[in-house]
Amino acid sequence: MSILAPLLGAFIGASVGGLAMMRGSRQLRKPSDRAGRAVLERMNVSHGPVTEWGLSRLHVRDDFTILDVGCGGGRTLDRLAALAPRGRIFGVDYSAESVAASRETNTHAIADGRVQVEQATVSQLPFPDSVFDLVTAVETHYYWPDLRSDVREVMRVLKPGAQFAIIAETYRGRRNDWLYRPAMTLVLNAAYLTPEQHRQLLVDAGFADVQVFEEKSKGWICAIGRRPATG
Repeated sequence: MSILAPLLGAFIGASVGGLAMMRGSRQLRKPSDRAGRAVLERMNVSHGPVTEWGLSRLHVRDDFTILDVGCGGGRTLDRLAALAPRGRIFGVDYSAESVAASRETNTHAIADGRVQVEQATVSQLPFPDSVFDLVTAVETHYYWPDLRSDVREVMRVLKPGAQFAIIAETYRGRRNDWLYRPAMTLVLNAAYLTPEQHRQLLVDAGFADVQVFEEKSKGWICAIGRRPATG
């Protein structure tokens, strides 16, 4: 079940549960304390299928150096570490609770030096230019503070020819959009983009070979772009 489902239920009952709804939206954006940890545990389960579907659109070599932006509860890091057993996996999140949860989820891989998790914002990634073979963003780009600028910051840390993948469980125009749109735009104040807007976001940032995939029966989207090999 989507992590948005409880929030959608809260939206429908907003006349009696407005405060709880707003608290829930804050925890989706930036998990904190015990309530945030519960949200992260649910995310680790509920985001698994859409993550697997999105990653299946990518070619991941076993020696890749990969960054997951907005790593949440850390399950995507665990999956990426399995796909790249000879590589290095990095995760960043601006929530201290998310960083702690990701570290717990990946305790052994961190001890082995294969996974590293840091608290940081996508707007100022703490990495030099051109270091990653792949950057992923699963269920997080909705909340980025300056989406267009932040996507360009992602490009900065990608190697020439490397890919960036946005993977999300909802988008504007999806099946049952009438139900999701109020929660995304009014409650979460999220960037709720159409497939074409996802494509244009990457094109405008300078990405090449942009592809947008939809799983229409589930309302999932995956937008992939490649940093040009030259220029």
